[in-house]
Amino acid sequence: MKYELTDETIDHHGHILHRIRALRDIPRYDVKADDLGGFIKSEANLSQEGDCWIGDNAYVSGNAQVFGNAHVYGNACVSGNARVYGDAGVHDDAWTFGYARVYGDACVSGSAHVYGNAHVSDNAQVYGNAQVSDNAWISGYACVYDITCVYGDAWIHGNARVSDNARVYNNAQVSGNACVSGNACVSGNAQVSDNAQVSDNAQVYGDAWVFDDAWISGYACVYDITCVYGDAWIHGNACVSDNARVYNNAQVSGSARVSGNACVSGNAWVRDDACVFTGMYAGGEICN
Repeated sequence: MKYELTDETIDHHGHILHRIRALRDIPRYDVKADDLGGFIKSEANLSQEGDCWIGDNAYVSGNAQVFGNAHVYGNACVSGNARVYGDAGVHDDAWTFGYARVYGDACVSGSAHVYGNAHVSDNAQVYGNAQVSDNAWISGYACVYDITCVYGDAWIHGNARVSDNARVYNNAQVSGNACVSGNACVSGNAQVSDNAQVSDNAQVYGDAWVFDDAWISGYACVYDITCVYGDAWIHGNACVSDNARVYNNAQVSGSARVSGNACVSGNAWVRDDACVFTGMYAGGEICN
């Protein structure tokens, strides 16, 4: 036996939870025999095997389970049918509930919420006031933080960062070293990868793909089956849509529109109210 339930209890939404007491040392978490831990409803919530532990005033209730070498501490809450396992951690004021899974070396902290059927795995981190829900998956070394929301079937992986008030949802993916920040939204089947950035109030959606070192900023919109790559920069109120391509060092800015099968490349700059559309190619310096 690794721990026992004590007579100290709290009422959590009508459920009586018992504080636990260690019966042996758990060096991994600097726990000594006889140390008090957090609260659980029953032994079904915390495995007697491994080094898993619930510390401080954290609590695990409902049908939730903590096992392996996982650590839940601070004022964290794990409830519903959630699972925390492997070497994962949930701490501070974080909540993990529903059918969520946190595993591997993943960490959920701050005031973050992970719920629904969401997964946080590998070395991923979710913190701040971030929310990850539905079937979203955060994996690899990805970080989701601040007041970001990731939901639907979205997948954030690699070394990607999603921060500020950004939203990633539907089937969208953010991967590699890509960053989505500000009030930006990435949705639909869109992909943002490599070192690409989507920031400010920009939107990337549909089947659009932004990769390499491309940057979408301002109030720009990139959608449909568009590709933006290389060192391209779409900013201002510009829109790139349909099957258009913008690449190399090209820029699209102002209220410019690039659509159809158009291509903008090289050092070209499409700006102001200019339009480049089906069958057109802009590879010079400035179009306005």
